[in-house]
Amino acid sequence: MNTGMLWFDNDPKTDLVIKVCRAANYYQNKYGRKPDLCFVHPSMLNQKRQKAEGIEIRSSRQILPNHFWLGISNRMEPS
Repeated sequence: MNTGMLWFDNDPKTDLVIKVCRAANYYQNKYGRKPDLCFVHPSMLNQKRQKAEGIEIRSSRQILPNHFWLGISNRMEPS
């Protein structure tokens, strides 16, 4: 993913999947396309990868806790 949208959500009562879906809905309304990739801090994931309504959630140490980096994946990007 070359470009994306940074989203912040620190609500401790809300599940990660719900947070990603909220951010994805905003992204889709703003940019007209549904994101398919979201990066989060490793402390936010119980496993290496997860999915939320067709959006792949990956961990990255470059993302701060409670932040979400959403966008459209590059098809040539290693998985």
